[in-house]
Amino acid sequence: MADYDPDDKWQDDWMETIHRVGETLREKHLSNPWPHIPTLPEAIKYLATELWDRGFSQTEIRDAFEGAIRELPPYAAGYERRP
Repeated sequence: MADYDPDDKWQDDWMETIHRVGETLREKHLSNPWPHIPTLPEAIKYLATELWDRGFSQTEIRDAFEGAIRELPPYAAGYERRP
C-alpha cells in the first residue's frame, strides 16, 4: 500500500483483519480433513461470493483479484513460497 501511514488506526485495523484471515486459512489448509477438496480455491471462491453479497460488483472483485496477482511476483522476489 503506497500511502500506508503506520499511525493510522483505520489502516492498522483492516490490515490486521487481512492478517488474521491469512493465518486462519493457513491453519485450515494444514488441518484439512478432506485433501481432495483444496482449501484455498474454495476459500477464494467463497470470499468472492461474500464480497458480491456485500455489494461489491463483479468487475470490482475481478479487478482486485487480478491486481493482487499482478503485484505478487515483485513482493515474492522470485520465490514460489515464502522461504
